[in-house]
Amino acid sequence: MRLYHGSNVEVRRPRLFRSDRRLDFGAGFYLTSSFEQAEKWARLTTRRRKQGMPLVSVFEFDESRTSGLSVLQFDDASREWLGFVGDNRKGKAESGAFDIVAGPVANDNTMPVLRLFFAGIYTEDETIRRLLPQNLKDQYAFKSEAALAALRFCEVKAV
Repeated sequence: MRLYHGSNVEVRRPRLFRSDRRLDFGAGFYLTSSFEQAEKWARLTTRRRKQGMPLVSVFEFDESRTSGLSVLQFDDASREWLGFVGDNRKGKAESGAFDIVAGPVANDNTMPVLRLFFAGIYTEDETIRRLLPQNLKDQYAFKSEAALAALRFCEVKAV
């Protein structure tokens, strides 16, 4: 499967960094199967960091190499996904138990809905109801060296 990583720098050898950023699936190397989503991330990252240029690093993900890895897959914006994302965004998740976490991305369009959920204004059911029609893109968080070994660098594309 082809996966894409958008950034302001070329990434040929992904590495895991400790981070205080509160991401959907916790710390890890993030990719998506959507080139368009990676392109948006590349442009956003370049704009935020005010250096580099928007680049998409392309990887081949060998799913046969995930045997023996702990993989958590969310197929859609479910209660379980919402709880997991919420715990990670609040810094409460134990997401280090997984090598790979995959599922919908909470993007700029979903954040207003999620903020209202985190504030206790929306229930789980109302939040899911509002998120489902948004056709959410996917994201893959590779969270261990063993998971990163399933990726093969292909090329970098300037966007």
